[in-house]
Amino acid sequence: MTRNCFLILLAFFTLLGCQPKSGQVTEADTTSADIQFSYQDITGIGRDSIYNRRDNSDVIKVGDTYYVWYTRMDSPVTAGYWGTIWYATSEDEGHTWTEKGMALGLGDEESFDGHSVFTPNILAYEGKYYLYYTGVKVTPGNPDREFENNSTNDFTAIGLAVSDSPDGPFERVGSEPVLEVSSDSSAFDSFRIDDASLLVRDGKIWLYYKGRCILDGKAGPGLTKMSVAFADSPEGPFEKHDGPLLDKSHEVLIWMKDGGVASLASISATVNMAPDGIQFSVLQDSVKNLPQAPGLYRPHLEDGNPASEPPGWGIAMKSKKGEAYLVRFEMK
Repeated sequence: MTRNCFLILLAFFTLLGCQPKSGQVTEADTTSADIQFSYQDITGIGRDSIYNRRDNSDVIKVGDTYYVWYTRMDSPVTAGYWGTIWYATSEDEGHTWTEKGMALGLGDEESFDGHSVFTPNILAYEGKYYLYYTGVKVTPGNPDREFENNSTNDFTAIGLAVSDSPDGPFERVGSEPVLEVSSDSSAFDSFRIDDASLLVRDGKIWLYYKGRCILDGKAGPGLTKMSVAFADSPEGPFEKHDGPLLDKSHEVLIWMKDGGVASLASISATVNMAPDGIQFSVLQDSVKNLPQAPGLYRPHLEDGNPASEPPGWGIAMKSKKGEAYLVRFEMK
């Protein structure tokens, strides 16, 4: 991807009424060209008449092999709330993939992840592989694990499993999530948290995530905001930042850039930049042809890899009624 700077415009932090915490989006001034996205079909985890795949992780490389994790469910189901986590490998920078198997199944029926596990992400750290994921519990009164996605009962949490190998087996770290919804009903993340994206910075683990509240009886994607939590180790405990960092950020994609942190906010169609990883400014607005649920190849997530900026390709999702599949994208 380009190392040029981008045109900085004023970002208005649009409050949606859940938790008006202060001062996350600021104003800056510089010049540059726009980020552009292009897409290619892939084999192995692309279009499939039997399974749907979506919500993939960032990509890491182990030896000569690239790894990606994602949510898989039976076709024609497309929602991640009925999925388990699978993984695939590639030897050619993400053009051709081989599905290797399930990385993580459902938890016990009474657990926070007994209904579904989905939206995984990965961190290789000190010889271990940490798989973060979203868990949904079984709705009370529905032992057959049938419930309406987006109902006000379907709370989510972020769980963690760990392995000595990227090929597993992954074992859950305890029976509780590593990050939960806020107990304050007015908080922006009091209904759902999802979509972990990891960073190692200043000797700490940074876990960026999206949160959502219930406002006037509704909890749609338009209420989604991004924030971050910090821990001294990948297993936590994590302490949340006080309030959201980005508004209208339904999908969390972050990457190292120019010594700081860049982020894509999908609903507002902006690319944002924070030299300190916290105070974001709009780097580019009105971004066209955005990827859905994207994950970049991020060398920074590989154990001991000093590379800070990604080479500009990743895996994303395409979806329509009855079909969800993965594609390769380039960001230039």
